[in-house]
Amino acid sequence: MIVTIIEGYNLIVYGSVVPLLLADPALGITDEQTGLIGGVVYIGAVLGALLAPMLAERIGRKATLAAAIAVFALGAVLAGAAAGGQMLAVARLLNGLGVGAALTTAMTIARNNAPAGRASLIVTITMAGIPLGGVVAALLAIPILPTLGWRAMFFVGAGLGAAVLVAVLVCRIPNSSEEVTGRSWTVRQKLAAVFAGRGALITVVIAGCAVANMIAWQGLNVWAAQAMIDLGFSLSGALLFTFALTGAAVLGSFATAWAADRRGSALVSVATGSCTVLGLVGIVVLPLSVPTAVVCAAFMGIGGHSTMNLVHTTTSSVYPLPARGVALGWSNGTSFIGAFLGPTLGGMAIATGGARAVFSTFAGAAGLCLIGLTVLFMLDRSATPQIFRQPGRPTQSARAVPAAEVIG
Repeated sequence: MIVTIIEGYNLIVYGSVVPLLLADPALGITDEQTGLIGGVVYIGAVLGALLAPMLAERIGRKATLAAAIAVFALGAVLAGAAAGGQMLAVARLLNGLGVGAALTTAMTIARNNAPAGRASLIVTITMAGIPLGGVVAALLAIPILPTLGWRAMFFVGAGLGAAVLVAVLVCRIPNSSEEVTGRSWTVRQKLAAVFAGRGALITVVIAGCAVANMIAWQGLNVWAAQAMIDLGFSLSGALLFTFALTGAAVLGSFATAWAADRRGSALVSVATGSCTVLGLVGIVVLPLSVPTAVVCAAFMGIGGHSTMNLVHTTTSSVYPLPARGVALGWSNGTSFIGAFLGPTLGGMAIATGGARAVFSTFAGAAGLCLIGLTVLFMLDRSATPQIFRQPGRPTQSARAVPAAEVIG
């Protein structure tokens, strides 16, 4: 989780420095260029999440994690030293590449070493680092930006990255039974388990859930406050809405993880996906008031953040053990695609139809996600052999089985 806190800082810090970037004549970047540079980090994250499992096959997960941290720390250094928009864009691309690879690898390590019956909780704790990193960035921005400027925020991110890199290098990461079993499979077998035969259908559904959920969730994180102001709320009311959104996300994720470890992550994800839809539909159709808005925000927060965690947990359990790293790389990579699309679609919606169009757009994405989650639940029940997974529990057997026997 400490690793993902530092990742979250480096991923989210850009938003806190945007006003100063636009005001810096040395950079000379426009509003449109600033938005594009902000989105580049997610393109890098997609590539990092997909490449990390293959790199781990060659050099091991610890070395991959260390290399990924080094890359996003280097990206932070280059961002702090950027002399123009192009250099800043390259720096953020590197930053995203490292964050995507580190997140996938850290999640795989945590999941592989999860105790019996605690898979959802372990994934939730690991992923909680991302929003916590955003909190750290926001708190540090208050004293740093007025006195030291925007470059210092990136250098702080590089320093935090270097510190956690040292910690990872000296830390012993044990080889779980999943790691040992995975060595008996070739890369081709692992890819076949995820992308061929019956497994390919589950893979497509997972991608649909991840993209649709992150369109709604990441879009809300960017546009919720502005949308509430456009609906007539004061700045304090809009900030209360965003506080309820993020607070419910963190607290609700632990409650849903507890339920998922007892009832199964795929089943509980249907409930959390329903919460997102209810919250978004409620803010559009119900009479507007602060209490109503806060309740709807809480539903959105519980649904948006928890659903992604539970999709990752289901992904880590539905495939054969040796293919877990590849599968998590896929779910993480596709989620970053949604994270890139969400703010973009939200900007288009608010420009053309105002605040209600924003919430309606995200409600549509959440509805598609709920359909996907329902299909994933049915596929999870019908297609997963019990030798690999019991609901809410990690693997009961670590023997290597050919992908054709497992999936098809």
